[in-house]
Amino acid sequence: MCATGCAAKRGILRGMAGRPAAGKARARGNIGTLRSGALRVRAYAGVDPVTKKRHDLVEIVPPGPNARREAEKILDRFLHEIAEKRNPRTSATVDQLLTRYLDQFDGAPNTLTNYRGYMRNHVSPLIGKVKVGALDAEVLDSFYAELRRCRQHCSGKRGTQHWTRQEHECDQRCTRPHVCRPLGASVVRHIHFLLSGAFERAVRWRWVGVNPVGMATPPSAPRPNPQPPSPREAARIIEESWKDPDWGALVWTAMTTGARRGELCAIRLHSVDLDEGRETLWLRRAIRKEHGALVEAELKTHQQRRVALDAETSGILREHIDKAHSRAASLGLEVPADAFLFSGSPDGSTFAVPDSVTQRFDRLAARLDITTTFHRLRHYSATELIAAGVDPRTVAGRLGHSGGGTTTLKTYAAWVSEADQRAAKGIGSIMPVRPGTVDQ
Repeated sequence: MCATGCAAKRGILRGMAGRPAAGKARARGNIGTLRSGALRVRAYAGVDPVTKKRHDLVEIVPPGPNARREAEKILDRFLHEIAEKRNPRTSATVDQLLTRYLDQFDGAPNTLTNYRGYMRNHVSPLIGKVKVGALDAEVLDSFYAELRRCRQHCSGKRGTQHWTRQEHECDQRCTRPHVCRPLGASVVRHIHFLLSGAFERAVRWRWVGVNPVGMATPPSAPRPNPQPPSPREAARIIEESWKDPDWGALVWTAMTTGARRGELCAIRLHSVDLDEGRETLWLRRAIRKEHGALVEAELKTHQQRRVALDAETSGILREHIDKAHSRAASLGLEVPADAFLFSGSPDGSTFAVPDSVTQRFDRLAARLDITTTFHRLRHYSATELIAAGVDPRTVAGRLGHSGGGTTTLKTYAAWVSEADQRAAKGIGSIMPVRPGTVDQ
């Protein structure tokens, strides 16, 4: 009698727990039997904020002697999660979450462009259809491992390397055997940051109860390894670039200021002060791509900075500007104060294209048989300043590093150490003679 009565009581209690307040007919939860014998546990979790439709928590329990007991545990868990508001409130997918998150993203435009590319090329093909409530650390760790195996998300089988994923007729471009190339650790970490930010927002929106990304393990951050050109290579680069003085002035300015290529391309004449005693360069904007078009945008750190110029750089820029005015006057044009410092137009109305600057420099380096890039001129500026004894905080200010020099110290630790060793030798050489041992 007790067994039957207790069972009946549990059934009544479950029925009461599975219903909303009196007067509402919709059941909060139930256990159904499928044709296969498996049990389907379903609990009503409200209206999906994305689709505006009914949202249910559903889990299938395989048939077995303990299936009913397991299903009851799952239903109890569902109901407790719903009561405590710890359940996923939506059946939205990772793609839907990222789309909404990026539509509201308020970070740097360049970061947004990169994030959209990561979503399109890597997240969507692999985990884009996964429901946000089903994503866990195990899925994410497998996802990161796959990115580190092959960036093209191949099946792992040997085959030809097709030149496009779209339907096409194979030609000589598709005859190369496929070679897996892993995605770099830094890119995988950026994807991890993208997912982490999106799921933090999902927790605030109550789409999910917890952020699963925090429990996943992305690759370790690669150690900074700047490889600036040597002083001898820098001299050869300057000599070769000076065959075109306009191009030479840009390369020289990049070396002495450490400015990024987009920052150099956006410099206007009114941002250059060449008056004796206060020669400075103001970096206020940068050229970058937004929505597929090149535009003037804020700096990476969202803060303009002032870079002092040495006498030689000031002289070079003065000659460069005078030549621009003379060239424009010969064509009956004027160079306004807001003209771009480095421009392909006679009146300075257009800016240099960052990608074109990189490509031209790559060709220059190839002619000289020097393995370097335009960005490494920035490393050259930093390492030479540190080697000359300039403190990292000042170097950080010139480069536009945030954190008061922390990034600079991490990136150029080897050069800071080398400069410190030279400083130790220097202090040793100027110390007074050590007193001799006193005779006892």
